[in-house]
Amino acid sequence: MTHPLIARLETDLGWPRLATIAEIEAFTHAPGLHCLFVPGDPVRNLETADAAVILPELRQAFQDAFDCAIVDDAIEARLREATRALKTPGFVFYREGRLLGDIQKIRDWDDYLTRIAHILSLTEA
Repeated sequence: MTHPLIARLETDLGWPRLATIAEIEAFTHAPGLHCLFVPGDPVRNLETADAAVILPELRQAFQDAFDCAIVDDAIEARLREATRALKTPGFVFYREGRLLGDIQKIRDWDDYLTRIAHILSLTEA
């Protein structure tokens, strides 16, 4: 069963849940900036619920500069290994198929702002 705060991302915000590698590739290769939310197990990791609340706020703080999707449990381990973003919850950022960086575990708000600004600045290079 999906945690209610993660389900809210799908139902209220319309974020897609990506359940195959092909879906991840299609989402991350689309034009623009993208963030994959890698939730982890919300039963074992209490930070997962926090991340589900934080990411929409971060997206708003960056004036919707990136779109977001949820990585399904079925492929989460494969994505984490491929990106080396092994700790959850995590946010993995892409621009048109290019991996830009990730943020693992819960951070202070200012740390998120600094890290995301840096990751997004990589798109200009």
